[in-house]
Amino acid sequence: MSIPRVRTTPLPGVGVQYDLTTRERQHLSVIAHRDGSRSLNVYRSDDPDACSQAFRLTAEESAALVDALMPGHPAAGQPAAAAHPTAGQPHPGLLHTTDLGLVAERLPVDGASHWNGRLLGETRMRTETGASIVAVLRRTGAVPSPAPDFRLAGGDTLIVIGTREGVDAAAAILDRG
Repeated sequence: MSIPRVRTTPLPGVGVQYDLTTRERQHLSVIAHRDGSRSLNVYRSDDPDACSQAFRLTAEESAALVDALMPGHPAAGQPAAAAHPTAGQPHPGLLHTTDLGLVAERLPVDGASHWNGRLLGETRMRTETGASIVAVLRRTGAVPSPAPDFRLAGGDTLIVIGTREGVDAAAAILDRG
């Protein structure tokens, strides 16, 4: 089975449209709006330019849908424990994994966290785990490659890349504070 091709089209003043044609020749698109919301569109099979259904999703709804679509997400009928990380099972914040042994994962910073209001460098996360924080997602937008003097806030989501062990250790640092 070949890897599906996604066509990207900038939409000035709106955002970016991503188009995909499925193996069954169904045309889908996602519009990533500048405000962080997404539109999921399904097109008619007899007229691939005619949208038959459109769904407007908040950023949170989009993230939940992405998690549900990930290959490692528990399927219907699996025990609820399958959604929690244990040996050999996927992690709920997992974004991507590679054959090179690297994973990308979302790690939340809780409002009650010890790290709320502290500088990223104080976590010593990269030094102690080898994992890299490649971005911080905040309600106001994304901060790519945050510097050590970046101040963390409750509600932030760190995008962390590293080995499974390194990302787990980074999560433990955030949890223990």
